[in-house]
Amino acid sequence: MELDYSFYQHYWWFIISLLGALLVFMLFVQGGQSLTYTLGKTESQLNMILRSLAKKWELTFTTLVTFGGAFFASFPLFYSTSFGGAYWVWMIILFSFVIQAVSYEYIAKKGNILGKATYQAFLFTNGFIGPILLGTAVSTFFMGAEFSINKDNMTDTLMPVISSWQSSWYGLEAVANPWNVIFGLAVFFLARCMASLYFINNIDDVEIRKNSKKQLLINTIGFLACFLPYLINLMFKDGFTEDPITSIISVEPLKYWNNLMAMPWALVILLLGVVMVLAGILLSLFKSNFIYGIWYAGPGAVLVVLILFLIAGFNNTAYYPSLYDMQSSLTIRNSCSSLFTLRTMSYVSLFIPFVIGYIWYAWRALDNDKIKSSDGPGAHGY
Repeated sequence: MELDYSFYQHYWWFIISLLGALLVFMLFVQGGQSLTYTLGKTESQLNMILRSLAKKWELTFTTLVTFGGAFFASFPLFYSTSFGGAYWVWMIILFSFVIQAVSYEYIAKKGNILGKATYQAFLFTNGFIGPILLGTAVSTFFMGAEFSINKDNMTDTLMPVISSWQSSWYGLEAVANPWNVIFGLAVFFLARCMASLYFINNIDDVEIRKNSKKQLLINTIGFLACFLPYLINLMFKDGFTEDPITSIISVEPLKYWNNLMAMPWALVILLLGVVMVLAGILLSLFKSNFIYGIWYAGPGAVLVVLILFLIAGFNNTAYYPSLYDMQSSLTIRNSCSSLFTLRTMSYVSLFIPFVIGYIWYAWRALDNDKIKSSDGPGAHGY
């Protein structure tokens, strides 16, 4: 059976959504970096936390690169619009991840000229800026951005620029919308929740686990205080919808709520994800010696974020609304690669389950032994 263009468009939006959801979960590394000074009261505890994070930071970095690369290949018009127009936001995000990579490479090496404290500050900076700005950028999928699209410019030999950013702030104007910032803070608090659960599971130290539970409670309150209002606002918010026949984009009241109603399976998965996140958190808080909350809350967070991405693009929804020109809004139909490209990439995507399986195997192999204060230095010298 020959699969049509629409199938591949939806298939690749699902792949992008899954990668985005996995990235949000993997931000527990950034969450852990922002908690380092809070949880580590002694040099030994600080070293245990850094050893724990050093095992996983490369997985987060790789997921971010894969997410960006897949977006570029499957929906190049979004890539050229957002990454080419809102470049200050993306440059700050990428810079924060670059200094993270440099820090893990050099923080424990003898004779580094900047000193250990400087690299610890770099890690904290990445842990604070990375999740907030990534969340802010993702929120523009719902709240919109100021850009215009003119595909006729492709024939202009002097200035073949399709996408034009209409704000002189080049992406930083997103922080002027409080809902974008609220979602960014929700991602930040979620990352710290996941980090607390990860430390409870990964570090065999009574004091660190006690402090992690305290931070888990504080950051859960912060997460709920940001995420619930954002989700409620989203369900009542107008959205942009595309007519699949005429390609005309118009306003649809309660668009994202309508998407959930049109896809009841998505509503079921969303609720399941919420229950799993709450179960992981509550069991960790109120059940003594329970250290497996990350394996409930982690997959639950992936499911919740996955559905948020899906309702942003499925059901003829403009996943990148233009606040400057409604008809310039991007959908999975008007911003995707050619049928040949999507189909060819789909063959490569069949290896994704093997990659996920390898990540799972590597994760389990690295975590066979819990980190203890009596352990010697790890791979990065901690």
